[in-house]
Amino acid sequence: MTQTSAYPHEASASDPAAALAAQLAAVVPTLETERLILRAHRESDIATEIEFYQTKGSEFVGGPKSADDTWRYISMMMGHWALRGFGFWALEDKDSGTYQGRVGLWYPHGWREREIGWILMPSATGKGYATEAASAARAHAYDVLGWDTAISQIAVANEASKAVARRLGAVMEETYEPNDDYGTIEVWRHPAPADLVNGGMEAYA
Repeated sequence: MTQTSAYPHEASASDPAAALAAQLAAVVPTLETERLILRAHRESDIATEIEFYQTKGSEFVGGPKSADDTWRYISMMMGHWALRGFGFWALEDKDSGTYQGRVGLWYPHGWREREIGWILMPSATGKGYATEAASAARAHAYDVLGWDTAISQIAVANEASKAVARRLGAVMEETYEPNDDYGTIEVWRHPAPADLVNGGMEAYA
């Protein structure tokens, strides 16, 4: 994994609001894996998210959502960076430059523990992107932020996401019923830093 400067904002720098947005986006470190760039979200990413959240495939991650609610949800992801110093990255395919989904670190108020999460767009599934990007995110959490543990919370019926957790070496620890629309949730515990090589980057090497 390499770390580079933040991905530039796509809006014109001559627009004062766009310039400020670029400064805020620069807070988010850009990570690279073999096939992906993990970068700050851009507003243009949201169109793909809106399409995703209007399908049944989003049911495991709080969907379906309206276009307005999806815009606010992705904006909240950027706000998490400002308040916590970590958050979700947008995933960009290095070859095509297309938006593939998001992976990141999550700990909003009232959350059980600090979490590693992943959500891929339908066109990005089945390629190992979630494992690849989540390994990079976990390495950042362990090696840069100093986390000593992390969980992933997964809907009990979401077999694809549970398969990613297993590939990352996580183990299902317990289930619970949150007071929201997600249904029964499984809590998966990631290996500790001492049990991994370079924070787990070997998971997809």
